[in-house]
Amino acid sequence: MSFRSATSVYTRRHGSAHEVRLYSEHVRVSVGLPIDRPDPSGQFVSAEGIGLSARAAESAGFDAVFATDHPAPDAKWLTHGGHPTLDPFVALSFAAANTSRLKVHTNLMVLPYRNPLLAAKNVASLDVLSGGRLILGVGAGYLQSEFAALGVPFDDRAARCDDALDTMIKAWSGVPFDHDGLDFVAKNIVVQPAPTQRPHPPIWVGGNSMKAIERAVRFANGWAPMPSPKSSAKFLGTPGMETVDDLRVRIQRLHELLTEAGRDISTFDVAMLPAQQTHFGDQNASPQAVIDEAHHLAEAGVTVLVVNVAGEHPVEFAENVAKWGAEILPQLPK
Repeated sequence: MSFRSATSVYTRRHGSAHEVRLYSEHVRVSVGLPIDRPDPSGQFVSAEGIGLSARAAESAGFDAVFATDHPAPDAKWLTHGGHPTLDPFVALSFAAANTSRLKVHTNLMVLPYRNPLLAAKNVASLDVLSGGRLILGVGAGYLQSEFAALGVPFDDRAARCDDALDTMIKAWSGVPFDHDGLDFVAKNIVVQPAPTQRPHPPIWVGGNSMKAIERAVRFANGWAPMPSPKSSAKFLGTPGMETVDDLRVRIQRLHELLTEAGRDISTFDVAMLPAQQTHFGDQNASPQAVIDEAHHLAEAGVTVLVVNVAGEHPVEFAENVAKWGAEILPQLPK
């Protein structure tokens, strides 16, 4: 059963004795900057293109724009469904400079690729310069060739994620700290300026596994799963998630762990890419189909939609973003 068809099954079952209704009161939306799609004109990756795209998203009522993280992918990946992209911190700084309310969202920064102190500096710098508008989406990564190119061991990426988050949270305190990392030693180190958001920007941990959920509960303010077929689990390095039932079971477990940890469920986000979305946006998807899926996901406990909008030029992208603002955003769960 597909992810979309399972939503109707979930809705019909709703209210039965074994179901727990988890409905978000307000679904927010983060839209991808169009900087990682075919761009023959080069306009999407220009300062003007990013500025136009970000301003359009803010005017339309989106809550955030996001950028992905692939500093050194291999050519095979790029030609078989992958995509180039700008450095997320540089791209998002241009988006922040062109807006005043819109949040900027890394989706996702691959934690093992960077020394945690350099990553902490990137995060703090963007949060300060954006006026406290950064959402830090993070993940363990999956592309083995990219790990090899960057000189990072692939097999210990989960441990490196945990160590990076531990280090970064200490660093964002703005006061001297010590930390014995996996391959570095920090003694009496200070990272300043500290982020504008205190104690740090919201962190959303990506991945479908129980380990990712546990990492989110331990370190973060949100969890970011993704719909994916079980057949892709080995390549993506995370379990498949094919139905809303798969999602709902994991969210129920997430809430159990949050309760056990004394965390407030109501302030913890679940950010999800709708299953019908393609990487570059589905030009043929009807507004009502998007709205219906948003309500089904909200019923399962999703609080943030992570979406893409179609367009082959910044002007077309801006026009489609405006259509989203007029036709879809007002009808999402409030």
